[in-house]
Amino acid sequence: MNLDNKNILVTGGNGMIGRHLVELLYDTTTSNITIADLPNVDLRDRKDCKAVCEGQDIVFHLAGIKGSPQTAKNNPSRYFVPMLQFNTNMMEAAREEGVEWYLYTSSVGVYHPAEVFVEDDVWKTFPSENDWYPGWAKRMGELQAKAYEIEYGWKNYSIIRPANVYGSYDNFGEHSMVIPSLIKKAKGAGVSGTLSVWGDGSPIRDFVHAKDVARGMIFAVENEITEPLNLGSGNGVSIAQIASSIAARFECGIEFDKTKPSGDSKRLMDMSRTYSYGFKNSITIDVGLEETIRWYLNE
Repeated sequence: MNLDNKNILVTGGNGMIGRHLVELLYDTTTSNITIADLPNVDLRDRKDCKAVCEGQDIVFHLAGIKGSPQTAKNNPSRYFVPMLQFNTNMMEAAREEGVEWYLYTSSVGVYHPAEVFVEDDVWKTFPSENDWYPGWAKRMGELQAKAYEIEYGWKNYSIIRPANVYGSYDNFGEHSMVIPSLIKKAKGAGVSGTLSVWGDGSPIRDFVHAKDVARGMIFAVENEITEPLNLGSGNGVSIAQIASSIAARFECGIEFDKTKPSGDSKRLMDMSRTYSYGFKNSITIDVGLEETIRWYLNE
């Protein structure tokens, strides 16, 4: 599919991945791009979803709820209910309006704990207890697409499952994820200060830059890929390595707080399927961390 001269809608276009996606679309296509986001559009309202989908050729559905594992555990309805509303309303509106292609953004949270996440393993297990509510909400969106395919022959959709995403425009607030949290704490510690890291630093994670996720989204639509695709880096890196790189950048020391939980020992995305289509990542963790830190310091 050629994305030039298309009417493209991006929900969640003001978020981290959304901003990178919109920038790439402006840089690489001649499309007319519309962003659907709060406060102008409430995706919990089916009428709003139908209105923004009218006349659109392609929909990239990225909208979700930002937060942390702690929020997901203590305030599950804050995730679960709005995400069900966003996903159900938007996909139904897109189908009714006859869009040419629809991209649904799922999550690493749909997977059960494992060292390596393989796309076809999702429905053999349940989501992790730590991702129980957001994981099920994302799974329901995937099932909705499959239900439309069975009942209506609606096959014009892609599903992508990003790993641990970071980059410029990330959330550096109270409930930020690993990389932005460490960057914020390291800046606060300052030169000769100490960066406190939860756990012993041994867990291995798959971190992927938001720009590579955005590239993967465009790739999936251009190639009309209907199989779910993992979007990770293809490489694992320990929390200790991430912390060391960030601490070196801010010239501070590191202290591992082993009284705090470390989490699962290893969580990586199997990128075999994605790479088999010809996609390749473009941003290494070292380059991505430097870009993210520079953006944060200049924000």
